[in-house]
Amino acid sequence: MRRRQGLAAAAALAARAVAEAPGPCALCGRPLGAQTEWHHVVPKSEGGRETEPVHPICHRTIHATLANAELARLGTLDALRGEPAIARFLRWIADKPADFHAPTRRSR
Repeated sequence: MRRRQGLAAAAALAARAVAEAPGPCALCGRPLGAQTEWHHVVPKSEGGRETEPVHPICHRTIHATLANAELARLGTLDALRGEPAIARFLRWIADKPADFHAPTRRSR
């Protein structure tokens, strides 16, 4: 009986993890790969709480391109996508595989 309860609890936990798994990258829209990072849309230092799943390369590009004050001013991912440097990055990354990695350069 205990074994059955343990298996049922494990199955319920696995189903919950699948249901809570993030969908595509919130910035570029490509499927997420083996690693997912969570980006604060408005930085925590600026009072933000909401997070969105993103690829590590997308997350690093966001922070290499814009300061926290600029991210807070923009306030949404749609506004962020409209920034020229981010839009250029999104065109470049669009056809790359989910786990693609390349060095990120600061553009500030």
